Amino acid sequence: MNLFSDIRHLVIDALQSMQAAGDLPTDLDFTNVAVEPPRDALHGDMATNAAMVLAKPAGKNPRAIAEGLAERLLASDVITSADVAGPGFLNLRLAPTAWTAIVPSALAAGADFGRSDMGAGLKVNVEYVSANPTGPLHVGHTRGAVFGDALASLLDFAGYDVTREYYINDGGAQVDVLARSVYLRYLEANGQKVSFPDGTYPGDYLKQVGEAVKTKYGDTLIDQPEEAWLAELREFSTEAMMDMIRADLAQLGIKMDVFYSEKSLYGTGQIEAAIKSLDEKGLIYEGTLDPPKGKLPEDWEPRQQTLFKSTEHGDDVDRPVKKSDGSWTYFAPDIAYHYDKVQRGFDQLIDVFGADHGGYVKRMKAAVSALSDGRVPLDIKLTQLVKLYKNGEPFKMSKRAGTFVTLRDLVDQVGSDATRFVMLTRKNDAPLDFDFDKVLEQSKDNPVFYVQYAHARINSVLKKTSEAGIDADSLIAGADINLLNADAETSVIKKIAEWPRLLELAAKHNEPHRVAFYLYDLASEFHSLWNAGKDDPSLRFLQEDALEATASKLALIRSVQVTLAAGLILLGVTPIDEMR
Repeated sequence: MNLFSDIRHLVIDALQSMQAAGDLPTDLDFTNVAVEPPRDALHGDMATNAAMVLAKPAGKNPRAIAEGLAERLLASDVITSADVAGPGFLNLRLAPTAWTAIVPSALAAGADFGRSDMGAGLKVNVEYVSANPTGPLHVGHTRGAVFGDALASLLDFAGYDVTREYYINDGGAQVDVLARSVYLRYLEANGQKVSFPDGTYPGDYLKQVGEAVKTKYGDTLIDQPEEAWLAELREFSTEAMMDMIRADLAQLGIKMDVFYSEKSLYGTGQIEAAIKSLDEKGLIYEGTLDPPKGKLPEDWEPRQQTLFKSTEHGDDVDRPVKKSDGSWTYFAPDIAYHYDKVQRGFDQLIDVFGADHGGYVKRMKAAVSALSDGRVPLDIKLTQLVKLYKNGEPFKMSKRAGTFVTLRDLVDQVGSDATRFVMLTRKNDAPLDFDFDKVLEQSKDNPVFYVQYAHARINSVLKKTSEAGIDADSLIAGADINLLNADAETSVIKKIAEWPRLLELAAKHNEPHRVAFYLYDLASEFHSLWNAGKDDPSLRFLQEDALEATASKLALIRSVQVTLAAGLILLGVTPIDEMR
């Protein structure tokens, strides 16, 4: 049940009634007619912009439309008042029964409360993490991993057909560097003293890979020229690193549907096919780019290159796809990879990049627009940096990786639940401070504790009910929800009613952080109701010698618990039944 959607249907029905009566033109588009909470709760329960967005196309005064709309809406049993405000906004108040109906609706839906068919089965590819396979995932990767996974779950919940995908960057020179670094660890495993030149990977995580190479090859690779072992160790090392990365992701409860190898694009004709597709559209040419202002990018050359007319699809400058020596630029396989996504039939693409990839946004959007003839939208989400703090100071844990703090270190310190929830307490494009003191304390300042504590508190009430010999489930099933008429109870119900609408907005804008914010607000409403019961006995959940009142209150808090659990599971966080 989406109460906001239901009221919007009432508004649309009323507008169509006005059309039938000749009060409005018959060719109006109602797409932008919205029903949402008013900016000030004192103005009502909901507000609609219908008169404002229809005034110009209807050729009528917005207040006149609003007044006619108000008259028709008041004929419904659901609407108790409809007041025109300002130039034509319409503020609505709903009958109490409209709100209380939310409780049994949430209870009936259970874990599926808020699930919708908004996505209509559209195929969406969400690519996230996609770190180079040269080491374990670090804190920056963690944020992208959590964001991407929560977004994928959100879209699935909203009715999209979602594919979670990881792009393995195993086609570049960095994998050669990895192989050379592993070879040094292999020599070390065979008793030799080694040093790591600049540009190699000195992290201890490669020691076990070196040992594995020794187990497989013995001493047969010692003193062999690089060409004798480089290709073999590239593949061996990449697989070892991907096993480590999969294990790291499993620490966060993340499982990918597809691992796509960049290397598979080379020598298979896929890059050539993608560039040919652009060429056939008249978007490939030979030319020389002007030098960009500021720092020169790696793919710029002051000589003739093969260029993609990305400016015809919204980019700032055209982009090179082939260098003057005939080799592909870094951009070419990226084009081919996204061409493959388009060919696989996805209706929408979402890429989650780190903040350092901001320069790729326009060129990738241009490429996908060109490859799909504008049919497939690409949304690129950038995740900003994460700063770790402890005792008010920047915090650095053990650096098993040699140069950075790993995902595994972070999860070992605070657990998967705290890691995931806290990573979603800021919008993805805003920097995030990860404060270990707050994350580990049991207080309102720790958002994951605060939400899980609400879930556990409700469970404790239901457990206490059972210990008193009362079948809570049967009691809730027969509850008279209309007994919930206290302001504090209504406030909680109204917050529950926002959940389905919140999910649709979060999915529409690809913003899973909205779910984390909402869960914190719902938990706050519940804790306030709990505390209010200390001063007002009539608000306590268990009413002695008043089973009907107890039943309605248990139904209310059980619906809160259902909503909290649905949201936490969506974010990949455990709904805790008992705090320890």
